[in-house]
Amino acid sequence: MIHDVVIVGSGPAGYTAAIYAARAQLSPIVLAGSVTAGGALMNTTEVENYPGFVEGVMGPELMTQMQEQAERLGADIRYEDVTALDLDGEIKKVTTDDGVYETRTVIISTGSEHRRLGLDGEERLSGHGVSYCATCDGFFFKDQDIAVVGGGDSAMEEALHLTRFARSVTVVHRRDQLRASAVMAERAQADPKIAFAWNSRVVGLGGRQALESVTLEDTATGERRELAVTGLFVAIGQIPRSELVAGALELDEAGYIVVRHPSQRTAIPGVFACGDVADPHRGARFTCAAVLVQPASGGQAEQVTTIERSMEGRLVHAPQGEGGFGYDPIFVPVQEDEPGSRSRTTAQMTPEEKHAISHRGQAFRALAPVLADVLVG
Repeated sequence: MIHDVVIVGSGPAGYTAAIYAARAQLSPIVLAGSVTAGGALMNTTEVENYPGFVEGVMGPELMTQMQEQAERLGADIRYEDVTALDLDGEIKKVTTDDGVYETRTVIISTGSEHRRLGLDGEERLSGHGVSYCATCDGFFFKDQDIAVVGGGDSAMEEALHLTRFARSVTVVHRRDQLRASAVMAERAQADPKIAFAWNSRVVGLGGRQALESVTLEDTATGERRELAVTGLFVAIGQIPRSELVAGALELDEAGYIVVRHPSQRTAIPGVFACGDVADPHRGARFTCAAVLVQPASGGQAEQVTTIERSMEGRLVHAPQGEGGFGYDPIFVPVQEDEPGSRSRTTAQMTPEEKHAISHRGQAFRALAPVLADVLVG
C-alpha cells in the first residue's frame, strides 16, 4: 500500500502536521517512536506560553491532547522506530523494525536532544548523578546539594523544579548575567534555595561510582575550585536529531535540516522537515536608500527623490564563500532558496549575480533614469 503522508517523529510539530494532513483527508501515518513519542515536552513541567491554557498546562498533558486530537481527525499513530529512509524517486520508503512504508510524502519531525558537556566520565556518570531531565530524575535527589549548568529558560525551569526536592541548587553559568527571560530569571533569583556560580564553567566530574563533586573554572581568571554536589543537571541547549537523514538531506553546519524558507520544503521534492530538527530561520533584510537632491534654482523649489530597494534572505551560522565583504559570507538571498537553486551565500555568487539582486544595485538602477532626465534637462 502506498500512503499519502508518513510523518517521522511526533512532538508538537509532528502532531500539528498530522492534524493538518488528517483534515486534508490524507490519512497520515505517524511513526512516533517507541520511547520518544511526544517529544521533549514529555519531560517538561508546566508550559505557560501555549495559547489557550490560562493557568498553564503540564507538558505531557499538552502532548496527550495533541495526540488525541490528531487521532480523532484520522491520523494513525504507531509507536515504531524508524531505522532507514530511502527518499529517492516519487515513492519514498520508510523502514522500521516492523516493516517498510511506501509513501508519496515524508515529513521529518524528529526534534532535538539534550546537548552534553563532553567531559571525561560524563557518560559513565549519566544516571549516577549526571542528568539531563529534572522532571525525570529530580525526585531521586531529595535533600541533596545539586548543580544546574546553563543560563537560559530551560536551566531556570530545571533549577526551580529541583528546589522541590534538593537541599540547595547552584546554577553554574559562564557569564555574569542570565540569558533567560526576565520572568524566569526573576523567579530563580528570588528563590532562597538557588545560588549562582557566575562566570564559571564545569571542567571536571568527581566520583567513580556516583557523582561526588564538580570542578568549576572561572571564565575570566582560569582559577579552578571544587563544588561538592551529588547531582548535576545539564541544560545547555539542544542538538537536532538529524542523524537519520545525514547524507540524504542537506544539513547546515549545526546539523539542522535545511529547508526552503518560508516553507518547510527540503531540496528533495515530497520531503519536508518541521519543528526543532529544521534549521531555525534567521531572517535578514538589507535596504539601500538612494537619494537625489536638486537644489532650488530658477524659482523652482528644491526637489528630493528617494528610492528604496531591499534584498531579503536569511543568515547562516558559519561563513561560506570567499567573495564579497561584510555580511556576504553569511547571507543567503531568498532567490537562492527557490526550487532548483543552490542556497548559496552572496559570497559564493559572481559579482554580476550579486549586483543583479543587491539592494544597492536595485536602488541605483531605479534612480538612474531620474538622474538622466535631470542631466538632459
